[in-house]
Amino acid sequence: MHNTKKITPLYDKQGDMFGVFISPALWAAISKDVQPIIDSHLEKTQAPMPEPMDDWNRLMDFWDFAYEVDMDVACELCGNATDDWMADSPRKFRLKAANIGGLTSFECLSCKARVSKQHFKDKISCSCTPFCSKK
Repeated sequence: MHNTKKITPLYDKQGDMFGVFISPALWAAISKDVQPIIDSHLEKTQAPMPEPMDDWNRLMDFWDFAYEVDMDVACELCGNATDDWMADSPRKFRLKAANIGGLTSFECLSCKARVSKQHFKDKISCSCTPFCSKK
């Protein structure tokens, strides 16, 4: 007997559905229409990763630059800016990465761009990279 079903529900031992199997042929036919819906749903339902505050605190503990810690962040792409990224309510930027070498990276909550700040002994270099979805 040939199974012509293109979508097969998958059940666990208790009979609860935990997923579906979509045939490769059907997925090829519908993926362009369905994938954006799936991505949009996942974007709304997934909690963002917590900010790496331990890494930020470690950078602060080892801060040995000739200048004070700078808390200002500015997005060159949309103009979003703050004098203190931690004090804003609501927040304008989220910390995405920090390391004891002086590299910090923020996400602009207005346009999702990545704002990077490289702290050198005598200067700070900033760059802004537009958001690019992982498609």
